Amino acid sequence: MNYENKVKVGDTALNVYTEGGGEVTIVFMAGNGVTCPVLEYKPIYRRMSAKYRIAVIEKAGYGFSGSAKTPRTIENLVSEDREALRKAGLEPPYVLAAHSYSGFEAVYWANTYPDEVKAVLSMDMGIPDMAVKQAEEVGEEKRCGMVKKQAKLMEKVAKGGFITKLLKNRLENVSGLLSGSELTDDEKKIYRELFYKNIAHGEYADEGIQMTENARKAQSTGILKCPCCFFISDMKTLAKNISWRQAGTEYAEKCSGEVHLSDKGHFMYAVIPDEMSETFDRFLIKHNISQK
Repeated sequence: MNYENKVKVGDTALNVYTEGGGEVTIVFMAGNGVTCPVLEYKPIYRRMSAKYRIAVIEKAGYGFSGSAKTPRTIENLVSEDREALRKAGLEPPYVLAAHSYSGFEAVYWANTYPDEVKAVLSMDMGIPDMAVKQAEEVGEEKRCGMVKKQAKLMEKVAKGGFITKLLKNRLENVSGLLSGSELTDDEKKIYRELFYKNIAHGEYADEGIQMTENARKAQSTGILKCPCCFFISDMKTLAKNISWRQAGTEYAEKCSGEVHLSDKGHFMYAVIPDEMSETFDRFLIKHNISQK
């Protein structure tokens, strides 16, 4: 199966994979460092594409996409996503299905361009308030130092050798897809190849460095004003004064969002795709958002 559909965006080419049909496109947006989004989110989008049109955007440096020279600011990330979708022939309105870091992008996008976004589906997405509070508690210098240290480690992993073998199971199979049945053997091979090809890309580290500022910019647009459905895990973070689950729940309540708590981890879409896809479908139907 061919997952490549690159479109020219600025100084690079972004991959936009799509399947299914319908008046509204559900756009799957990747978390930081997810090296192959088009396969990473397959467990949930393949269940939804039977009824909805879905699209997976692979940001610069991710999946089959090219690299970018532009800073990974939230303005650039959202602008590139919007242009990529249109060049792929996918006009708004959209439903944004956000995982982890892309939660900041989803909030910024939905609030800055409200006519384009019908709803937001949170696959344990990052909450702007949480990122800002964590940075204040940990300290920006320390946090950025950790990002740079992680980037150097990933450079070593990408080269292969002892450290790659040592960390193999903890890194390349963090979501469990390589040991599960959601991907074919050929897809698992592609997944591994793209993991080692992309893991040391500078875009990941730059997103990490820009995280607090991007979260602040998303936060400045206000809470989500469109219908939103949240799956929230109990993931551990660096913050001690507020938990990931608490921050997510409080934010969802402010947005009058639908909340679903899960103990299946941050990569829950690979563990409970049936539950998540069925919940999202019921939510979209309840809010009269078009389906096939």
